[in-house]
Amino acid sequence: MNTWLTNTFGIKFPIILAPMFLVSNTEMLIKASEAGIMGCIPSLNFRTPNDFENALINLQKNCKGAYGINLIVSQSNVFLKEHLLLLEKHPPAFVITSLGSPKDIINKLSPKGVRIICDVTDLNYAKKVELLGADAVIAVNSGAGGHRGNIPSSVLIPLLKQHIKIPIIAAGGIGTGSGILSMISLGAEGCSIGSPFISTDESAVNQKYKEAIIQYGAEDIVLTSKISGTPCTVINTPYQKELGTELNFLERLLIKNKQLKKYIKMLTYYKGMKTIEKAAFSATYKTIWCAGPSIEFTKEIESIESTVSRFIKEYEDAKLKLLKR
Repeated sequence: MNTWLTNTFGIKFPIILAPMFLVSNTEMLIKASEAGIMGCIPSLNFRTPNDFENALINLQKNCKGAYGINLIVSQSNVFLKEHLLLLEKHPPAFVITSLGSPKDIINKLSPKGVRIICDVTDLNYAKKVELLGADAVIAVNSGAGGHRGNIPSSVLIPLLKQHIKIPIIAAGGIGTGSGILSMISLGAEGCSIGSPFISTDESAVNQKYKEAIIQYGAEDIVLTSKISGTPCTVINTPYQKELGTELNFLERLLIKNKQLKKYIKMLTYYKGMKTIEKAAFSATYKTIWCAGPSIEFTKEIESIESTVSRFIKEYEDAKLKLLKR
């Protein structure tokens, strides 16, 4: 493979093991590097700035290839300033920004040699981050897990290709090597893949969560506003069905209030994240598990290395079939 992603970061296959809240850990990034791809972890997966700095030091020592950090750059990230200072001190190969303006991140980390890649869901925002100096964008489509976009990849990637000059990385609905080939064919320089890695050996989530990734499929993914106040994809477990996917009347009323909106969203987000954390790491009937429809193709718990090898084989097989037509 010869793409911007492989050439820039020296990886063998153009995959970013996507940053997943609560799921990603430093071991996954180290193993991703050994498998010939590169991983990214949310800075908010660490409880304190001290924990975050220790993780950065660990990655600098033990991750032999490229790795990245995901920063939430909105006001909801109360640790943003501290995390940014630590990234200046211990710069990774790249940073993925989400949910806000990357201006400060670009200004402070680009001079350190850090590549800034921005999550985008539409052309308007892609143009803005390009003007700010972003190195690339991640096109988050309507098949993504977590906070997804609204436009399918078949439209979003060609649309961005027509109007921006910086590289595009596809994200959402990619669970096979043939899916990777389709994104490359559309014009992407690589793929950001998350959900298929939730059930890997290196993932620290509990066994029930991993088994759910295997047992459920694309039809079991629903959008809920109850976690963060913004639609987010989760597995439609019995508890999720009991809970429902829409905010109740009072929550909808309060979130429309200009003075209270910010605080209600923060409270909803905090409560939702705590529920997800309990479900991810402990035995509880309150099973709210984030995932995307690409879990359809995950059939067993395996290592990151094995998952990547499967992707590569499927990619080569799909490419060969096309050449034979």
